[in-house]
Amino acid sequence: MNSPDEIRTTLEMPTWFVVGLGNNPERDAFWVAMFLQQRGYRIVPIYPRAEVVHGEQGYRTIADAAAVVGPPDVVDVFVRADRAGRFADEAVAAGARAVWFQLGVVDDDAAARVEAAGLIMIMDRCPKIELSRA
Repeated sequence: MNSPDEIRTTLEMPTWFVVGLGNNPERDAFWVAMFLQQRGYRIVPIYPRAEVVHGEQGYRTIADAAAVVGPPDVVDVFVRADRAGRFADEAVAAGARAVWFQLGVVDDDAAARVEAAGLIMIMDRCPKIELSRA
């Protein structure tokens, strides 16, 4: 987990479902998703209100989004650690290639399930920071 090669490989994946992405500019998800979008990534908001964010239609669940836009490459999780495992499991079920838990989001059990399913797992990192290092 979190190897430089895995991070690099994940950052090359084009479609990111962003869990916790709503229209609140005071939330990190808002700015990280905008950063990703400005660099050519497709972002898909996953949020209970299914809001349009940064011009992209949002969906209530990962499964709802996958049914419309296809499976995610990456599911980027911006929720508290005690809620993150559910989204990791949904990412696996939706056919994601990688799961990314943001800074401060640590769930070792969920990470083990993701890796056991054969997906890349990045935990307690931020793609904006990682892309800025490249």
